[in-house]
Amino acid sequence: MEQNVENVRAPPKGLLQSDDLYQYILETSVYPREPEFLKELRHVTASHPRAMMATAPDAGQLMAMLLNLVNAKMTVEVGVFTGYSLLLTALTIPEDGKIIAIDVNRETFEIGLPIIKKAGVADKIDFIESEALPVLDQLLQNHENEGSFDFAFVDADKVSYQNYHERLMKLLKVNGLVVYDNTLRKGFVAMPEALVPEHRRQDREISIEFNKFLAADPRIQISHASVGDGITICRRLY
Repeated sequence: MEQNVENVRAPPKGLLQSDDLYQYILETSVYPREPEFLKELRHVTASHPRAMMATAPDAGQLMAMLLNLVNAKMTVEVGVFTGYSLLLTALTIPEDGKIIAIDVNRETFEIGLPIIKKAGVADKIDFIESEALPVLDQLLQNHENEGSFDFAFVDADKVSYQNYHERLMKLLKVNGLVVYDNTLRKGFVAMPEALVPEHRRQDREISIEFNKFLAADPRIQISHASVGDGITICRRLY
């Protein structure tokens, strides 16, 4: 018999010091309101060897609220993996909404695609298998795309986050939102370097520099939320 999704214990991705408290939040506030198609995709993704790359469901719940608050219709997603955040966005935006989804690996996207199709939202998604910067630059070559997107979600190679940000500041509408994932790096950003595993030290430094960059950017209002692995919500001011 297939294991019930509700009985699959979440991986220790949350930043809370108590895993039990994090699980309480998921089981009390997140899972009961999670759409069935998202539950199914989360379950399918849990067996993938890189399941930790998926968007944390508590972060996804917050993203859905943000999408609703800005009445998002046109969105862009940089980094797709199996498509949890992509499906969440597609379920949230209106019937005539569109998502440009960019990822270098179509194989992982194909894992979630049958569920996306079953949910009836595949027609909202334009998946592009590519490095993200060329696609973003191509979008900007058409001046009609400038200031046309309501929302963006970035969960890709962290070393390029600043470059993505510069493009997205042109693509987003004033008051549009961009959400960056993994900006707290399991809490490593606040640890002395000597206490961070050696293989994570470069990631830590990249995230520290990006967080400083966002904090100093006068074009945005920011909120650093400690859900999932840390997300930074940025609202374009001008």
